[in-house]
Amino acid sequence: MTLYKNTLENFDKNFIGFSTLAILGQSCLGGAAAMTILANGTSVGQMIQLSFIVLICMLVNTSILAQMKHKLIFNLIITSTLLSTLLIVLNNL
Repeated sequence: MTLYKNTLENFDKNFIGFSTLAILGQSCLGGAAAMTILANGTSVGQMIQLSFIVLICMLVNTSILAQMKHKLIFNLIITSTLLSTLLIVLNNL
């Protein structure tokens, strides 16, 4: 839990810089996840996965641009990163 708290404190102190990096990083990771999902076809399962990844990436970008609470933004970034990574791994198997 100390890693989470320390990282959140650093994110809170340098919000502008980290939010810029977060937009770039999670957008690229979300794009890579979308690419790997669509590489497996366009069935209903892939479209559901694609909609989840697009939704979470849009939520992160919107929350940063709307200047929501820093903890909420930080948690959305973590969720987006984990979901994107999970879908990339699952679609490459």
